[in-house]
Amino acid sequence: EDFLNLIFKAMMKDSLNSSHPVSSAVQSSEQIEEMFDALSYIKGASLLLMLKHYLTKDVFQAGIEVYLHNHNYGSAQSDDLWDSMNEITNGTLDVKKLMKTWILQKGFPLVTVVRKGKIISVQQEKFLYRVEPENWTSDARLL
Repeated sequence: EDFLNLIFKAMMKDSLNSSHPVSSAVQSSEQIEEMFDALSYIKGASLLLMLKHYLTKDVFQAGIEVYLHNHNYGSAQSDDLWDSMNEITNGTLDVKKLMKTWILQKGFPLVTVVRKGKIISVQQEKFLYRVEPENWTSDARLL
């Protein structure tokens, strides 16, 4: 339940224009610090859970083991993890291509399903939270 609350909070942040991708190129130390926020960690964990369920627990774990073995005591990039997963799936699935669609973009998809009789329509679009501006007035004498 606590994890779901964290995910929903992260999704709310990720739906704002001010959001950022989980992974992006950086040029300064300030940008590096901005990348490692709660959104990155929670969205990253959610994406790994999604991948684990998609690949199955055993395949995912085998990919993690290959990744850890190949990068033991060294540095790595996200592509290295996806390459390790691809090694385990033997080319049946391009994990790198799949995951880059999630980690290199801010936001998340909104899937809408509508049923009219025997016809089902499915539509996917990027979800973006929009705050409608309120009409407000102020007394110019106070400004």
